[in-house]
Amino acid sequence: MMFSRRDLYRLLGPLIVEQILAVLVGMVDVLMVAYAGEEAVSGVALVDSISVLVIQLLAALATGGAVVCSQYIGRKQPGQACRAAGQLVLITAAVSLVFTAVALAGNKRLLQLVFGGAETEVMDNAATYFWLTALSYPFLALYNSGAALFRSMGNSRVSMMASMVMNGVNIAGNALCIYGLHMGVEGVAIPTLVSRIIAAALMMSLVRHRDNLIRITGLSQLRPEPDMIRRILAVGIPSGLENGMFQFGKLALQSLVSTLGTAAIAGFAVASNLVTLQYLAGNALGLGLITIVGQCVGAGELEQAKSYTRKLIAVNYGILLAVCAAMILGRGAVVGIYGLSAEASVMAEELIFTHSLAMAVWPPAFALPNTLRAGMDARFTMAVSVFSMWVFRIGFAYFFVKVCGMGVMGIWYGMFIDWIFRGILFYWRFRGFSERAHHV
Repeated sequence: MMFSRRDLYRLLGPLIVEQILAVLVGMVDVLMVAYAGEEAVSGVALVDSISVLVIQLLAALATGGAVVCSQYIGRKQPGQACRAAGQLVLITAAVSLVFTAVALAGNKRLLQLVFGGAETEVMDNAATYFWLTALSYPFLALYNSGAALFRSMGNSRVSMMASMVMNGVNIAGNALCIYGLHMGVEGVAIPTLVSRIIAAALMMSLVRHRDNLIRITGLSQLRPEPDMIRRILAVGIPSGLENGMFQFGKLALQSLVSTLGTAAIAGFAVASNLVTLQYLAGNALGLGLITIVGQCVGAGELEQAKSYTRKLIAVNYGILLAVCAAMILGRGAVVGIYGLSAEASVMAEELIFTHSLAMAVWPPAFALPNTLRAGMDARFTMAVSVFSMWVFRIGFAYFFVKVCGMGVMGIWYGMFIDWIFRGILFYWRFRGFSERAHHV
C-alpha cells in the first residue's frame, strides 16, 4: 500500500486540527461581535457570505495545484512538481488581487445589490467589515497556496502550525479590539487582516526551504508557463466554477434570509456558524483525499485510490455520529452563549437539530467528489453541483419560503434535497473511477 496507517495519521491528524481551529475562530468571531449587538452579527454574516465565495474560488485554484503536484509526486517527478508550485502561487496571487480591487471599488454598492432588503444599520456594519476583510484576500491566497503544496507532499503539520499562529493572532486581536478597545465590527476585521498577513509571510518563507520535496526557490518560478497553468486550471477552473456557483447560490439564499427580518438573519447566522463543526472532519478528510488519491493516480494505483476513499468515508461517518449527537443534546446551551433574542434563539436551535439529522447524507455529496477531482474528473463534479444547487437547493428554498411560508427552515429543506441528489450521482460516478481516472 502506498500509505501506511502511520502515513494517514500524519496527514489527516493535522488537517482535522486545522479545520477545528478554522471553525472555532469563525465561531469566536461571531461570539465576540455579538457583544456589539444583533445588527453587528447580521452585518458580519452578510459579508461572510461574500468572503466565503472568494475563499472558495481561491481554494479551488489551490486544489488544482495540489492535484497536479500530488500526481507528479506519485510519478516521482519532483522537478515538474516544483514548476507547478510556482505557477500555482502566480495564479492565486493574480486572481486574489482582482478580487480585492473589485471588492474595494464596489463595497457598499455590491452589498446593496445582493442584500438590498437588509436594514440600514446592518448594511453600515457590513460595509465596514467588507472593506477591511477585502484587503486580506491576497495574503489568504498565498497562505492557501503554500498549505496546498505542503499537503501535496503529505506534510500537513506545517499548514496546521501556520494555522495555529494565524488563528491565535486573530483571537487575541479580537479580544483586544472588542473587549479592550470597545470596537464594533472593525474589532473583528482588523485582526483577521493582520493574522492573514502574518500567515502568508510565514508560509511563503517555509515553502522556500531546501529540504522540501516541492519548493519555490526564486522569482524565476513565477514566470508564466502556459502548459503548466493549463494543467492546474483543468482542475482549478471546474472546481472554481463549482464553488463559485455554489456560493452564488448561497448568496441568493442569504438574500432570501435577509427579507425575513433581523431575528431570522441572526438565528440563521448563528446556526450556520455552529453547524460548521459538523463539516470539519469531512472537509479535512476531503483535503487528505486530494493528496492520497492524487498520488495513487500518478502512480497508476487506481484500486488503492478507491480503497482509501472507502476507508476515509467510513471514518467520516464515525466522527459525524459523535459530533451530531453532541450538538443535538447541547444545542440549547451553545446557542445561549450568543445572547440572541428569544425568537432568534429558538430558530437557531431548530435549525441545528434538523441539520444534525440530515448530515447522514453529507459525506457522499461533499467528501466523495474530492476523489473524482483528484482523478481529473472535475468537470463532472462541477456539472452535477451547479445543476443541483440551482435547481434543487435554490428552487425548493424559494418554493418552501415564498409559497409554503416555512421561514428559514424551508431554506435548509431545499439544501437537504440538494445533498441527496449530489450523493447519488457522485456515488454512481465513483463506481466507475478506475475506468475514468488518468494521469497528468
